Amino acid sequence: MSLAKPIVGLQLYTLRDQAEKDFIGAIRKVAEMGYKAVEFAGYYGTPAKELKALLDELGLEAPSAHVGLNFGDQDKMASDFAKEIEFAQELGLKYIVTPWAPLPENPTDEDINKLARTLEAAGKQVQAAGFQYGYHNHDFELKLVNGKPALDLLLERVSPEYLFAEFDLGWIHMGGQKPVDYITRYAGRVPLAHFKDFGNGRRDTEVGKGVVDLKSVLKVAEQAGVQYFIVEQEEFPTSSLESAKICLEFFRENGFI
Repeated sequence: MSLAKPIVGLQLYTLRDQAEKDFIGAIRKVAEMGYKAVEFAGYYGTPAKELKALLDELGLEAPSAHVGLNFGDQDKMASDFAKEIEFAQELGLKYIVTPWAPLPENPTDEDINKLARTLEAAGKQVQAAGFQYGYHNHDFELKLVNGKPALDLLLERVSPEYLFAEFDLGWIHMGGQKPVDYITRYAGRVPLAHFKDFGNGRRDTEVGKGVVDLKSVLKVAEQAGVQYFIVEQEEFPTSSLESAKICLEFFRENGFI
């Protein structure tokens, strides 16, 4: 198998202040900066056909979207998710990612089982529609349950066929683990990796400007089968656009753009 360098994209949640005012304009700015892909987090009422035409015009890839599951209403979960899947199909996505799931403060083995069953059902639903399903972690999924991180237990209990990992490398670091260890351990199961960096305490910062060891991930990512590096940032010293530009520099300096 020929290895390809991962493509650098931006999670559009980063530019939510721009997107709320002018979603199409925000996507154009992402392409102008030099990003090659975007990951959606909501569509701001824009029809799939219009978004697809825009991506084609800009030469941007859109491999994935963050789509929340309706954890509050189990009866409606599958039908709500079906609508999202249909939109993603029309848009031409390859991956649907659930960005968050509820776990109690001190999760038990049964809590993990319950969540694993939910994620597996969602994974089967996505797979039946012809694409793949993943989960994006924060730091709370690294809490230990019987001596093992909850995240590892989830990935053990749901078949790779139905669930891949979109590891958020910043949150893995904040959960007390090494990002490179997770990329290596789950090689072949991590098509997308979130690049997030942390500076002061729990405040995130531009990629490459904080304390998270992201460079070691660059060395193993290709070999581990990571296809997309997705930048995500939530707090900005000056502006979301400025931070998104600075994040891109990290990948330029390291030869990924």
